[in-house]
Amino acid sequence: MYDPFKRARTRASKRIGRQATSAFTGLVKAMQIAATPAKPAKPAKAAKPKTAKPAPPAAAKPGAAARPTVPARSRAGSAAPRGALFIKASHQCEFGERSFRLYVPAAARGASAPLPLLVMLHGCGQTPEDFARGTGMNALAEEIGFLVLYPAQPRRSQVNRCWNWYRPDDQARGAGEPALIASLVRRIIDEQGADPARVYLAGLSAGASAALILAQAYPDLFAAVGAHSGLPVGAAHNQASAGIAMRHGAPGLRTATPMPTISFHGDADTVVNPRNGRFVVSRALEHYPGLSKTEKTGRGPGGRSYVRISHRIGRGRSFVEHWLVLGTAHAWSGGTGSASYCDPDGPDASREMLRFFLRHRTTAKRRAHRPG
Repeated sequence: MYDPFKRARTRASKRIGRQATSAFTGLVKAMQIAATPAKPAKPAKAAKPKTAKPAPPAAAKPGAAARPTVPARSRAGSAAPRGALFIKASHQCEFGERSFRLYVPAAARGASAPLPLLVMLHGCGQTPEDFARGTGMNALAEEIGFLVLYPAQPRRSQVNRCWNWYRPDDQARGAGEPALIASLVRRIIDEQGADPARVYLAGLSAGASAALILAQAYPDLFAAVGAHSGLPVGAAHNQASAGIAMRHGAPGLRTATPMPTISFHGDADTVVNPRNGRFVVSRALEHYPGLSKTEKTGRGPGGRSYVRISHRIGRGRSFVEHWLVLGTAHAWSGGTGSASYCDPDGPDASREMLRFFLRHRTTAKRRAHRPG
């Protein structure tokens, strides 16, 4: 069968082969180090790779809604323009303490209605500042008008700053990192007067895997979730199973609650197998029987081809979307090239996620019902 993307795949494979091998080798070494008991020590500072870094791991890493218009974003960094704020603070509760960055756009001043809130969970080895710069989400927030919250994972909680998505203690409501982040989100909603019906969640790699867990643990809090290069809920329960799931893919577990979900994954990802992106979508679809499926192929502004599969009711909004970006490795599609874990040649994952998110909201009944 003729494959129109064969040439693009071949070029991409040659370009990322050596770098992907090196990244995965580093991940394995980090897993071994993390599994060995030792006195706390200051980790060596590693040089940033030019392409995507290794990801999560085992240790080392329906109601109608108005259709929003999402403009193309500029490639601005994380610096706040005049009138906007990029706040740095910390949050403490019974589940622990985390620092965070909060972007408040200039549009928040004098806004006639509460703004949506987007929670962004960074990948392994990243910081909120790096993630903000790479995804360009602050610039998009300035154009559209929404708040962006970036919780930070410190080295004392995970040596490579990975969210602990593979640990049982961090996989359920009312405990661990999910409860800590949920507490922070509620604080921001109260302090900033954000719209509780429009709270969204997205992440990269370990952050994507943690985001999917958090969305299922707190369906009363989040209206939709986006996962970039992540693994489905229940894909792993310890370091060993995390490594296997990342390398080969894992179907995860059936989730308890319907949650609008958009998944991005590069087909050249050798750190988190692209099969995991398909499993994320399969699990989300279990709660939405009878949706119509449409498939579209296209090319991003930077030249990367993609396949987008949307699942919707008739010609209405999508409830589940799967984006497979051809030639992209373990990186945020359409991100700023100067930051880590980004592929500037792909379709704009940030803009597409926002377009998807803003067509969903939680109901007052759903927000009032707190399971567990």
